[in-house]
Amino acid sequence: MIYEADVSVRKKLVPMFKNIDSTIVLSYLQGHMGTAWVDNLENPTVAQITVGIFVFYAVNPNTKEAKELLYNLPDFTLAIVNSDDWKELIETVHYGAFEKFPRFSFHKNPDHLDQAHFQYLLSALPEGYEIKRVDKNIAKESSFHELSEDFINQFDSIDDFINRRAGYAILNDGQVVSAATSFSIYDDGIEIEVASHPNHRRKGLATIVTSALILDCLKKGKYPSWDGANAESVELAKKLGYIFKESYDTYFI
Repeated sequence: MIYEADVSVRKKLVPMFKNIDSTIVLSYLQGHMGTAWVDNLENPTVAQITVGIFVFYAVNPNTKEAKELLYNLPDFTLAIVNSDDWKELIETVHYGAFEKFPRFSFHKNPDHLDQAHFQYLLSALPEGYEIKRVDKNIAKESSFHELSEDFINQFDSIDDFINRRAGYAILNDGQVVSAATSFSIYDDGIEIEVASHPNHRRKGLATIVTSALILDCLKKGKYPSWDGANAESVELAKKLGYIFKESYDTYFI
């Protein structure tokens, strides 16, 4: 049997996830967003943290509760684990229903991010486009949501999203065509989510709108964490100044 963790249990999960280097995990452990489930409320031996579509597992996969947790998923899941035993269990339990692929992490060092560089990148906004901080009106726009459902899905409401380090958007003819927001938040910063409309790509919009968000974070003493989903994301991160750390396995279930 599995149980949803409360505040007192959450504190017990901190050492269990110490080997998973993710600000999304910190978002839950520090009490900002997400949920967690465990096998035992007093002395958990296996745990699951969920923030949006991201699901993380830690500690002991060799229990019946571990298998039960592997079915306790959002409709579409990106599962991340840090041991071969967990990977084997995922591949067994979800045989035929998963895709395994790499994601890419970067060193979390603010010294790698040059504010003057971001100011320069912002100056390249093409004619006909305008950049704005995401407010409630923009957050309600269908064109904003069509770019990415993950802009606000982790937050309780649009107001919650706006009040907690939202993001920036680029508009063209009143439509949101590119945006960079806080996918998740933790004490010292955010995890970045960025997307552009297919008809407006290859114009540098993702670079520009992300530069605005990163610069805003740095000025407020918050770190804009980057985690790459594909080669394009990796190249954009490098262009912005992030330094590649390593790749790791991710399961789309």
